[in-house]
Amino acid sequence: MAGVDVDADRATALARLGRAHEEFLRRLGFDPAIMATAEQVHGGEVGVACRPGLHHGVDALVANRPGLALGIYVADCAAVYLADQHGRAIGLVHSGRAGTALNITGRSIELMRTGFGIEPADLVVHLSPCIRPPLYETDFAAEIVAQARDAGAGQVIDDGICTGRELGRYYSYRVERGRTGRMLAVLQLLP
Repeated sequence: MAGVDVDADRATALARLGRAHEEFLRRLGFDPAIMATAEQVHGGEVGVACRPGLHHGVDALVANRPGLALGIYVADCAAVYLADQHGRAIGLVHSGRAGTALNITGRSIELMRTGFGIEPADLVVHLSPCIRPPLYETDFAAEIVAQARDAGAGQVIDDGICTGRELGRYYSYRVERGRTGRMLAVLQLLP
């Protein structure tokens, strides 16, 4: 975020950004207190969010509770937005190299099917900007797209933006060598 000094250790940068993100969300009329966040351990676990607050040990959350928002932080990994076209459920996935190798997007789509009865064909999947070749050796964005399609997602959108090529707009953990901020991805199931 413009004006936030993130050239600091990870904890300090995230604390500064946390306050700025909350202020920005409030200016948009959004209450950060209704947001469930994933701990993000660079794994493949998906949780069902039934309440606001931190959900430990997961990199993705799915929800079917109207009014609840989901949030994750990214700085080169992809935020993968999952939205049921009929407004019954949402999902938000943190997927980088490790999560993609564990098919976390496909696992999230499957949990929405088994847990909420959402047919994958009813899902719109959208990838956020993330790092891409040649700045990163693995094209995990292409793998996420393939996994979403293999899981039966009805529509898959990838804007193709590379975080490492647009440092004026996005943070890049790889290009900025770890001394960077995080972008907050938020998705809310409206009442």
